This record gives sequence, C-alpha cells and structure tokens, in this order.
Amino acid sequence: MRYAITGTVMQSLEVLLEPGESMFTESGGMAWMSDGIEMNTNTKGGLMAGLGRALAGESLFMTTYTSRISGAMITFTPEAPGVVLPMQLAPNQMIIAQKDAFMCATSSVKLEMHFRKKLGAGLFGGEGFILEKLTGPGMAFLEIPGEIKEYNLVPNQLLKIDPGHIAAFEPTVSYDIEMVKGIANIAFSGEGLFLATLRGPGKVWLQTMPISNLANKIKQYIPTKSS
Repeated sequence: MRYAITGTVMQSLEVLLEPGESMFTESGGMAWMSDGIEMNTNTKGGLMAGLGRALAGESLFMTTYTSRISGAMITFTPEAPGVVLPMQLAPNQMIIAQKDAFMCATSSVKLEMHFRKKLGAGLFGGEGFILEKLTGPGMAFLEIPGEIKEYNLVPNQLLKIDPGHIAAFEPTVSYDIEMVKGIANIAFSGEGLFLATLRGPGKVWLQTMPISNLANKIKQYIPTKSS
C-alpha cells in the first residue's frame, strides 16, 4: 500500500492498493476510486462493535474497499477544513483520538470506542465521555480540523489545554481537568470554568481549530426568523 496526502486547507488522501490489500472507512467516506476495487459494507466486528463506533461519532456500518488489480486507486477527503494525519501503528500500539476523528485505515487496524475513566474529565472536559481508540498493526489516518501541533511529553510534563483543541494522544498520557483560577479569569477570559490537562509521558496531537468553534462562528452569519 502506498499513499499520498495533497492539498493545503482541504487535503485529500490518495491510496494505491495492490491485489488483496484493503482499506475501510465509515459510510460515505470514499470520495472517488479507480476500477478494480470491490466494496463490502457491514457492521465490521458485529452489531455491538458497530453501535460502539456510532457512539464515538462514526457510522454504524463500515465499508471495506479491496483491490483486485495492481495499482488500484482510492481517494478519501475530510469533512471539514484541516489536515490528514497518518498513523503507522505497530502490533497492539494504540492511539486515543477525539470523537469522529477516524478517516480510514488498513483492514488490520481495530477501531472501537474508548471511555474516559475519570468522571470529572467526562463531565467538564468539553468533549464528553466517549473517544475513539485505534489499535495496530496497520496504517490509520485521522482527519483533524485546522492545523496540527505535536508534542512529546516527558514524564510528569503537563499541558493545560482548551479541551476542544485535543486531537489525539497516546494511552500513556493521563487526561484530567482542572478549574480555572481567579474570578476575573472565569468571567472574562472566554475559557469557561475548566481546562483540560494532559500529563506525560507520551505524544499528544493538538488541533488549531476545534470544529465546534468553526460551527459557532458560522452560526453568527445564519439568518434567523424574527419573532
């Protein structure tokens, strides 16, 4: 399998497959493809696995695209302006990603929902209890709104983050929330009551444009009916 990521604001992922190689994505995730590729749509792992993925923001059904010829091409595109983030996962290597971040992966990658273990992080973290977990081996691709900034945290190194900017992190990174200090900061900073904290060791990927921020900005320009 070979791939190329092209574009700037709205990137595309072009994958070239050899006979027998396959990629899977959520329903409607494919943009275009060449001849010689076979489609197979199912719940991939059973109904319960499909329901779990649906809770994590993906579709109940997944479509697998398998090449029958050499050099068959398939292209995937993101749902919002941003970047395509490639992840080469070793056997049993895991990545925790934000809800609805999954774009596509080779058929050997396992995609499932991931619960936040700490009650406070789920209640006040801004992104809810349910995330996505991808487990290798294989190649996976995430679609991340905005640009990506990667940090490699050493043990006990801490980042304080607006929760919407968390794109993905390794499972060795601990996630929690803390209250913003100071009445003026709470009332006027625009950051709300809580900030997320990520503590190393491990890699984290942050996004410059949470999709919720984009949606709220666009909402300002949508006409509403007057009463």
